[in-house]
Amino acid sequence: MPRYEFRCRACGDTFEVNRPMARAAEPARCPQGHDDTAKLLSTIAVTGRSGVGGIAPTAGGGCCGGGCGC
Repeated sequence: MPRYEFRCRACGDTFEVNRPMARAAEPARCPQGHDDTAKLLSTIAVTGRSGVGGIAPTAGGGCCGGGCGC
């Protein structure tokens, strides 16, 4: 289930809410009970290799697909 991050404008608390995507636009009440909250834009970091089994597919090698002989 997606996790959405909010910040309370009244107390400054930042908190997360788990809810279905169908309810993503709904406002959230902060843990302290305040209603004036703003949904934050969260960023994620994805690291590692893509492909099957964590092995990145190759396209011929080198910095330019193998055409430069590097």
